[in-house]
Amino acid sequence: MAAGTDTGSADIDDGAATEPPPRRTRKRRVAVIVALAVTVGIGAGAVGLSSRGKPSAVASSAAQVRTIAVVRTDLSNTRSMSGTLGFGTPQTLTGAKQGIITALPAAGTTVTRGQQLYRVNDLPVPLFYGGTPLFRSLDRPGLVGRDVEVVASNLQALGYDVGSQPRAGTVITQPAAEQALGSTSPSGGASTAPTTGGTSAPSGGPTAPSAGGGTPGAPTRITVESGDGVVTKSLIAAIKRWQKAVGLQPTGSLGIGDVVVLPGEIRIGTLQTQLGRPGTEALMSVTPTGKVVTVPVDAANVGSIKQGDKVTITLPDNSATPGTVSGIGTAVQGSAGSGSGSGGGPNSPPTVTVTVAIDDPSAVKSFDSATVQVAFVSGTAAGVLAVPVAALLALSGGGYAVQLRSGGLVAVQTGMFAMGLVAITGNGIAEGTQVVTTS
Repeated sequence: MAAGTDTGSADIDDGAATEPPPRRTRKRRVAVIVALAVTVGIGAGAVGLSSRGKPSAVASSAAQVRTIAVVRTDLSNTRSMSGTLGFGTPQTLTGAKQGIITALPAAGTTVTRGQQLYRVNDLPVPLFYGGTPLFRSLDRPGLVGRDVEVVASNLQALGYDVGSQPRAGTVITQPAAEQALGSTSPSGGASTAPTTGGTSAPSGGPTAPSAGGGTPGAPTRITVESGDGVVTKSLIAAIKRWQKAVGLQPTGSLGIGDVVVLPGEIRIGTLQTQLGRPGTEALMSVTPTGKVVTVPVDAANVGSIKQGDKVTITLPDNSATPGTVSGIGTAVQGSAGSGSGSGGGPNSPPTVTVTVAIDDPSAVKSFDSATVQVAFVSGTAAGVLAVPVAALLALSGGGYAVQLRSGGLVAVQTGMFAMGLVAITGNGIAEGTQVVTTS
């Protein structure tokens, strides 16, 4: 709405004028606006006065006008970036079991706890969930560690009774290294059973077993810590029952590479080997099974994004679904001028990968891979008074004003612009105040 139009002084309500007050002359209207401009003294805008004191109207004389109430609301600015919907960043799985590969999964297969991932020498290599892979042979009672806890918790989750596990703080007496399951039966006497009493450790602290299990012929003592598991007779029996059920020799012991330990269920990506190759090379790429969105964000701007931030994801069919920032990378990819940044051009800036979890997985069930738009909130203003941007009158001397329903002008200060609204403050401006705006 232009400041110099004759409709500005009419009593307007939703586009229908009632009896208008006496029409002001253009000379008087210009004088009012000039006085406001001198008083307020803030930046110039889109509608104002020319240098010769005549009104310069940007809006068409045919523009529709109406009145609208000032509202109290929350405003937020968003920044939209392109991302990729998929199963996350693939990781290469390298085998650790000696032998020849005799079976591999198909790309796209989902593998869960206890299921066969591949076969070596025609024996299954199952998947266990956890954070510590088997880095040694679990071949004798009394071994303590997080790798043991991985085995115990997975067998228990698969329905096997592993018996009770010693509590944290318990001191375990480990038998001599030569008393392994391969040479001496774990049930062949009290010397092979772990001591689970609460005996205090020696004054010098517990002695950690060496890689070979301690000095040959001399038992060692170690204190169970939080997160540790202990190889007990009950756990050995559970391992035997599980081995027999999945087609492995029921020895009661597990070696390096006998199981693959990953954080959770996986989806098979690209196979990187073939049948007949050694089992200790790169085998395949794997990803989690849940779909996520990865967004390359300019490294200079990633600091404004926080883990847990809410975002809006626009899918290829133009539907929108909410998401949550679940991870922010630490590796910077590419550099200015390298051509390896997100855009691929010579001037692409360095980027950091931001991962977004999809709050409603069913919303993306029709897409396995797609380019999407992710809207990040870059700023918010809570509980502000706001009007449509079209309600602002910009003054040639600087600043903005709004026109009241009665025809008077009130100088205002502007705040955040968002979603077609602008936050304003000014004398007499309150929630519910009626102001004139163009449609």
